[in-house]
Amino acid sequence: MAKNESIDLLTLEEAAKKLRVSMGTLRRWDNEGHLKAVRIGTRRKVGDRRYRKEDIENYLKNKKK
Repeated sequence: MAKNESIDLLTLEEAAKKLRVSMGTLRRWDNEGHLKAVRIGTRRKVGDRRYRKEDIENYLKNKKK
């Protein structure tokens, strides 16, 4: 990826809506390594979860197969 390209990130709520699962399910998937989140900031010393839009779209594609 080029230096000036940005990565589209979704919030926990946005990703949950797109996947049609609860936010709790996404947290669990992250903790279990099924769909990893990117951590942003320093809230609670670990940061807020964000999900790469590309990862969400790939997950949806693979789920349909």
